[in-house]
Amino acid sequence: MIRLADLDSTLRRKPGPIIASQHPPPITQQQIQAQQQAEAHKRELAKRQSRKPTDKNIPDGIEELVVGDGVARYRSLRDVERKLDAVMMRKKLDISDEMRARNMTRYKTLRIWISNTAENQPWQQGGMDPDAFDFGSESQATYRVKIEGRLLEDEDELEAEERKGLEAMDQDPEDAKKPQKKPVVPQRRKLAHFFKQITIDFDRSRSLQPDGYTQIEWRKPEQNATSDSANFDTLEFERKSDENINVTINLYRDETPERFQLSKPLSELLDTNEEDRAGIMMGIWTYIKANNLQQDEDSRKIRCDSRLKALFDNRDFIPFPHIPQAIIPHLSPLPPYQLQYTIRVDQAYVAPDDGTTPSQPTVYDVLVPLEDPLRAVMANVSSATPALAQIASLDESLALAVQALQHSKAKHAFFTAMSADPVNFVKRWISSQQRDLDVILGEANRGGGEDVASEEWRRGGKEGVWGGAKAQEGVGLWLAKGKAH
Repeated sequence: MIRLADLDSTLRRKPGPIIASQHPPPITQQQIQAQQQAEAHKRELAKRQSRKPTDKNIPDGIEELVVGDGVARYRSLRDVERKLDAVMMRKKLDISDEMRARNMTRYKTLRIWISNTAENQPWQQGGMDPDAFDFGSESQATYRVKIEGRLLEDEDELEAEERKGLEAMDQDPEDAKKPQKKPVVPQRRKLAHFFKQITIDFDRSRSLQPDGYTQIEWRKPEQNATSDSANFDTLEFERKSDENINVTINLYRDETPERFQLSKPLSELLDTNEEDRAGIMMGIWTYIKANNLQQDEDSRKIRCDSRLKALFDNRDFIPFPHIPQAIIPHLSPLPPYQLQYTIRVDQAYVAPDDGTTPSQPTVYDVLVPLEDPLRAVMANVSSATPALAQIASLDESLALAVQALQHSKAKHAFFTAMSADPVNFVKRWISSQQRDLDVILGEANRGGGEDVASEEWRRGGKEGVWGGAKAQEGVGLWLAKGKAH
């Protein structure tokens, strides 16, 4: 079964830039020594990790040596811990799957104010009619345009803030004195965050512009997207002019994953005009499954009905892996938001005499996509917390305590057996130590400790060791291998 998360992770992989092959710089002696030290440090850490005990289960038989029910209570706690770990792991996996599959986009309103001021205009110089024109070539009349954008708060968020304020007022004085954790304030998205390019087109030919400009352009830097030049709420520019000019402000959306405008056949198939690649593939896959268009012999081949033929150049069949490449002609960049504005430099707008606010802004509201707020909450839940380091340290201490308990149990068993029958115990212990020493020195007898010179190995006939089926089979194998080296 193909899921949206699988398509999203596959299609969002972009090929890297082609880099010309270059000869690597020579490695110095200091770099070689640093690499060797790093490898040695890594091996030492691996050795330490391998020597760390990991068993946290109390060995059997301890309850007979301990006074009280501490062992039973510990084992019941271990059972609860195992169940809790299983539940938490299952919940984390569910959250992780939900995060990958969840593709809900939340839209909020971005309010944009556009206004302008003017300086050194002919009517500001005095002694000239405001409706007159200055045909001199040395005019210093300028205007400054200001484009400002801010996200509007939702009513739900405002109601939540009001509830918090009322709860704070209802608190007891003693509770209010207690130190409280500061709420985590989410980072506010600014105007430049939502757009990758902003252009201002002047409705006037280049020859009529005093400075020769017909367009102003801002592009979001790709290398440092968090710098001040790529993170702002206000965009301002200043130009020369002493008359009103019509401009068009184009806002090119910056969305991740990138969304496209669909062609008419594709939009009719998916019932939407804009979608990203993963959503397009998921919609096509859903359409194929709903109409049973997979071939029985090869499920990767898709039979094209009338709608799919309109997409794929009237093909009768198309392999499903070829669809991502085949839909590229049906995708086009999203059109920009176009905001019309008139730059006014007349006195009635810049400095009105009727008491109205000067430079009254023109206001536009546009919808911009935001990440699902639950995604950040789920990521915080599924990510590692500082408490996990403390839990890991306690687990390590617990494993060391269990190891010490095992050693103590072995000592207790040793001395208990010795006190019951000292003579025979010492004989068995010395024999065991001698056998271990022979194994270490390579002097152990063959046959699991039996002497090959004993009467058992010398006895012949069918009842002896050499008359059995195993001996005959072994001799046959030895002869088949040829001479022994």
